[in-house]
Amino acid sequence: MTWYKDGLRFSCTQCGKCCTGGPGYVWVTDAEIVEMAAFIKMPVEEFVPKYIRTVGEKKAIKERGPDYDCVFLKNKLCQVYGSRPRQCRKFPWWEDTLKSKEAWEEEGKRCEGMSNPEAPLITFEEIQKHLIEK
Repeated sequence: MTWYKDGLRFSCTQCGKCCTGGPGYVWVTDAEIVEMAAFIKMPVEEFVPKYIRTVGEKKAIKERGPDYDCVFLKNKLCQVYGSRPRQCRKFPWWEDTLKSKEAWEEEGKRCEGMSNPEAPLITFEEIQKHLIEK
């Protein structure tokens, strides 16, 4: 059985720490780009060059600053939270984060919502739903 069979505690505190630190990629689909552009009321033709970068054949959200903040992170809040990409919606329920208790605890050093013993318990079944969510 999986190490988190009894569930895990998590509640997003909107601290913004998952949107900063170290370079990386938030992959986005064309549909997500259209949705985010509509959310901030900007034509896609303006949105793409301002916020999206191409990496090989994929598209990702741009980063800014020395901490590699997501371009949508302003005052520790996501400016496209209501239409954020799937990759962001699924955090912290990523396979890499759930591969071991040690991986979960390591990510929890950055994410106060994962390391809070008062956070609600998310059941094994709920976590599994997040993992298979498309």
